[in-house]
Amino acid sequence: DKEVRAIFLRLFAQLFQGYRSCLQLIRIHAEPVIHFHKAAFLGQRGLIENDFLTKVLNGMAFAGFVSERGPPFRACDLFDELVAFEVERIKAEEGNPPKMIKHVRELAEQLFKNENPNPHIAFQKVPRPTEGSHLRVHILPFPRINECRVQELLQEGLARSQGPASATRGDKKCVVPAGPPVGTFTCS
Repeated sequence: DKEVRAIFLRLFAQLFQGYRSCLQLIRIHAEPVIHFHKAAFLGQRGLIENDFLTKVLNGMAFAGFVSERGPPFRACDLFDELVAFEVERIKAEEGNPPKMIKHVRELAEQLFKNENPNPHIAFQKVPRPTEGSHLRVHILPFPRINECRVQELLQEGLARSQGPASATRGDKKCVVPAGPPVGTFTCS
C-alpha cells in the first residue's frame, strides 16, 4: 500500500516540479488569492501541446491543490521536499530501476512512519469467541449508564477543547521551499 502511494508521490512530484515558480499571489481582495499561471508552466516545460497535462491543470483537483499548497507559509510535508530537493535524484533514477525501487521503498517507509509515529504501541488482537459462546445463558446484562458521570465527562471534554490548543508536530509551519524554477526542466 505504501509503496504504491510512494510511486504516485514520485509521479506527481515529477509532473508538478517547478509549479511554485508559476504561482502568483494576488492581494487586491481582503483575502489574498493564489493564481497558477498555466501557460507559463506549460510553456517553460515545453508541454503546451500535451493534452494530458493540460487537462490535469484545468481540473478541479488541481485547483484544490493550488489553493491548499499555494500559500508560501504553511506546514510542509514529504511532497514539498520531493518537489524542492529531490528533482535531480528522480531524474537520475529514470534509467536505473534498482535505484528507483530503493527510493520508492525509502518513501514508503517515510509514509509509514508519518502514519505510525509511535511504533512501540502494540495493537492487541481481539480474540474470537469460543465455539458455542452465543448459546450461554450466564451473560450479564449491559450495565446501566450513570448519567451524572456522562455529564461530568462531557464537561471535562468541553473544558479541554476550549483551552489552549497544543501544537502537534505536523502543524509546524515554515516557509515552503520553492525548488528549482520551471525553466530548468525539459520533459519528453
